[in-house]
Amino acid sequence: MSIHIGAEPGEIAKSVLISGDPLRARHTARTLLENVSCYNEVRGMYGYTGFYNGKRVSIQGTGMGIPTTAIYVHELVHSYDVECIVRVGTCGSIQGHIGLGEIILALGASSDTNMNRRYFDGQDYAPLPDFGLLIRAYEQVKSENLNVHTGGIFSSDTFYDDVEHRWEKWIKHGVLGVEMETSVLYTLAARYGIKALSILTVSDNIITGKSSSAKEREQSYMDMMRLAFEIVPE
Repeated sequence: MSIHIGAEPGEIAKSVLISGDPLRARHTARTLLENVSCYNEVRGMYGYTGFYNGKRVSIQGTGMGIPTTAIYVHELVHSYDVECIVRVGTCGSIQGHIGLGEIILALGASSDTNMNRRYFDGQDYAPLPDFGLLIRAYEQVKSENLNVHTGGIFSSDTFYDDVEHRWEKWIKHGVLGVEMETSVLYTLAARYGIKALSILTVSDNIITGKSSSAKEREQSYMDMMRLAFEIVPE
């Protein structure tokens, strides 16, 4: 048992989906998994283990942001020997052609956080996903004729910001969307020697102003969840 996760040894699978929204984790577990057991309710960050098409998997809520994600990734790996983590989250698109509900596979994660710079002595580290997970996800999405985009995303420490034209430089360099967790997931995965990927569903478009409701963010992105469960190893 770790500080923030109340599971006993063996209760968490080797492959775990993480969701910033713990209610999305709960809804997904109850909707898509069989023989489900809840192993964590500490701080309301629900965690479940069950079976998806015979494959034993877990899903864990983490809350929003790079620091809290880092806590759960660290504990999943060091306290429960997790070997593969896939983030299933939402993002805001900063490209006008990417619509609500479309999927982004994060090929890399730029960021404004200082976490990587502190660890790398002020230098910029480029966090990347596991290529095997990435290619399996891309092939699976294309086989199902879902709308998918593969490219860089931006992990921010701030949700609200008064800076004008904040995203112009990132749009110019082809960044697809903005969220708050992927950078640290990819960095820690490399540091700890595990597999990681972020699969993101567009919940709002910062350019067009269109957005999804809170209930849609919690319950309507099952394509992303199924995709993640399909590609993770046993």
